Amino acid sequence: MKSKEIKELTNSELLERLDSERAQLTQMKLNHAITPIENSSLIKESRRTIARILTEIRHRELN
Repeated sequence: MKSKEIKELTNSELLERLDSERAQLTQMKLNHAITPIENSSLIKESRRTIARILTEIRHRELN
């Protein structure tokens, strides 16, 4: 998810997306621990998306 897409979401949508991304990351980590996933860079991408969402939430809190 790109930063531009994140900025277009409302606060409630951001929180919902954050919850779903965190759940997805946890599931990917568990799956990767059991059987290595084909594209392990998806875990890294998911972590970065979570960071982007958290950054946008914090930016809105400060403004």
